[in-house]
Amino acid sequence: MTSSDRLLFNRQATVHHILGGGLFADVILWRDKNVTMAILIITLSSWVMFERSDYTLLSYVSNVLLLLLTILFLWAKSAQILNRPTPPIPHLQLSEETINELATIIRDRTNTFLSVSHDIALGKDPKMFVKVAAYLVLISVIGSLTDFRTLCYTSIIVALTVPVAYERYEAYVDSSLIKGNVKLKKLYIRFDEKFIKKVKNYILEKNKLS
Repeated sequence: MTSSDRLLFNRQATVHHILGGGLFADVILWRDKNVTMAILIITLSSWVMFERSDYTLLSYVSNVLLLLLTILFLWAKSAQILNRPTPPIPHLQLSEETINELATIIRDRTNTFLSVSHDIALGKDPKMFVKVAAYLVLISVIGSLTDFRTLCYTSIIVALTVPVAYERYEAYVDSSLIKGNVKLKKLYIRFDEKFIKKVKNYILEKNKLS
């Protein structure tokens, strides 16, 4: 196998390029260590705060917004009285073009989801059925082990550690995943021959008899 063949999906792009190549990729891959470290510290601190205190996410966000609005309101009123500049708050407004693009994206994703669900329900895509079933089982297992808040914190920690570790050991990880993918394909072929094809043949025979 050549060096390019050992890369997952035979890709040529680097991990940094796949992640967008901008600030987001720099943060995820620890190229901008100050920002990444700040996000990591804030995440860990907020997790400890929520776990140790009686605050919930909703009450915390409400209190922060209340404090922010109170400060800005008093700042604006005092600025009017003292003839000082008002708070530098930008005027935010969504354009009609942005709304239309967002609606188009949501519509396309929804139609794709409905189409895939329709094919799975009618037994037209056994491979997708196996994938969806595996993902649902995985989500169910994860949901039984932790709550949503802890899952969000864990996801952030994983996002800040797994990509950079993968970039460092990319060749070894890709080689191992490709070998595992070959084994999984062989197992799926056996499963398809022993079970799925028999079920399909049984359904076809039953439809012919009816």
